[in-house]
Formats: sequence, structure tokens, C-alpha cells
Amino acid sequence: MDTAERVLAYGGGWLDRAGPLRTDPTHMDALLTEPSTVVLPMWRDRCLVDGDGPVRLTADRASLVRSAAGEIVFLGLDGDVAVFAADLSALPERSAAEMAGATRALDVRALVGRLEPGDAAVQAYARGLLHWHRQQRFCGTCGAPAVAGGGGHLRTCSGGECGRLLFPRIEPAIIVLVEAPRSPGRCLLARHAGAPEDAFSTLAGFVEVGESLEDAVRREMAEEAGVTVTDVTYQGSQAWPFPAGLMVGFRATATSDEVRVDGEELLEARWFTRDELRERVASGRSLGRVDAIDHRLLEDWLAGVS
Repeated sequence: MDTAERVLAYGGGWLDRAGPLRTDPTHMDALLTEPSTVVLPMWRDRCLVDGDGPVRLTADRASLVRSAAGEIVFLGLDGDVAVFAADLSALPERSAAEMAGATRALDVRALVGRLEPGDAAVQAYARGLLHWHRQQRFCGTCGAPAVAGGGGHLRTCSGGECGRLLFPRIEPAIIVLVEAPRSPGRCLLARHAGAPEDAFSTLAGFVEVGESLEDAVRREMAEEAGVTVTDVTYQGSQAWPFPAGLMVGFRATATSDEVRVDGEELLEARWFTRDELRERVASGRSLGRVDAIDHRLLEDWLAGVS
């Protein structure tokens, strides 16, 4: 089974996003008052949690949270149950936690190991959408206030002569496992600026305007590591809502063993054999973040998965 067929962290969300329902504000208002409706409270990009994990509110407490929320967004339907997210960022953390019946606020990355992939995906979805609302208060064209609509999936410029529609945007990035051109089998890992000594990971970079994903792979590998690559092959993708990324994984083959790091984004880069990586794992060093696609790319390479 290849990477594209398996669910990565922050993917596989179980909600029906029910896009057509968002256009009916009366229906949205009615769903908010349904006794069965669930509200996921968030505070400044963090999940409000209790001893069992992220808090899910219904009935009276959900009504209290809704009254204090800066924004409420419709996430979708869990069967017949509507699921919303509420942003309590305007409150102090303790007040937000008390109102939600939570004990504290935690980043979803601190919870992902304890959550099913679909549950982590929904929490990350809520985080990303509410983050966008806080950052898109005004129209970037005319500067007028932007008003939320569409169940929280749209903001509209209130400027009379503008009226621009503003939608959440994602920021695509590529992440690449580069293989050596000849035996023995080796992959290229690099130490990024700000990383601890001996902390190596795969290479990545943002996609620029006017280039394909494959173009971005070739450009980033050349710019950061001085490596020309061929055989660029898609491996899978991952939602990375920190705040609004999409990580697209590739494998590629270098045309030469020569490496020249840029000294800015990458401080050093070197080739690792499979045995060297296994030794690193055995000594307690991780292969990237366990919730990130680079971990899967490296695991697959070690296992000989193509």
C-alpha cells in the first residue's frame, strides 16, 4: 500500500461538509439552536480540553459559548448532527476554559497522538477556519470591514463599491525524499536553520505562483541544496493547518551525489543509508514529526515501499 492510500494525521475527517447548507442563513441559525448540535470551542488556535480530550458541547453550555464567541463556523454534519466551532479568543484563557467546561487549551499537535485521525482532522479544520476569520477582518482591496457569511466559509467586503467575496485560502508546499542516483541506496536529509545539532529532515518548500508542484520540487531542491532531480513522483498529500497549509509529498532521484546547501534555509545536508537511519531510530532519534508526512515518506523508504 502506498502513502497516497493511507490516512495521514489531519486527514480523513468524518464530517459531511454539507456545502449547500451554508448558503441558507435561516437554516444555519436553526441548526445552531438544535438540542443535538455540537459546538467545538477553540481559544487562539488551541483546542479547549478536559481530561478526555477536546471538549464537545451541547445544549445549555453550547448556548453560553455561542453568546461569547467572536465567530461561529459551520463545520458540517456528523450523520444528522450539526457540528460548529466557536472562537473564544477574545476571552482570557482561564475564562474561556471555564465557560467551555474545559481545564486548559492545547495545540492540536499535542493531542494528535491520542486522537483518531478523523477527530484530529476535525479539530485542525476548526483551528484553520477560525484562524482565517481572525486574520481576514478587513478587505484587502478597499480596507472596509469584511462580514462573515456562508456558515463561516466566506467573508464579504462591506464597502458599497467593492463588495469583494473573500474565501479561505490554502498555502501549498512540497516535501521531498530525494534518493541518491546510484548504490548503495541513500536518501538526502538536511538540517534546517534553527534546528538543533544533528536534527535532520526531508527537504520542503512553498509552491510559487506560476509553477506546478513538480516545478516546485525541482526548483526547491536546486535552490536549497544545489541538487538537480529527476523522476519526480507523487507520494501523497496532507492537510497541514498551521495555519493553512497543504503538504504534497514526492520522491525524486538526484542526478549527482554533489550537495551545496544555501546556508540560509539549510545549514547542512548529507546522504543517509537505510542502516544509518535505522541506527538513529534505535538511538531514540525520530524520523521527523510523527504527525507529519515526512515521517511517512521516511518510513516508506526504509521499508522499501515505492
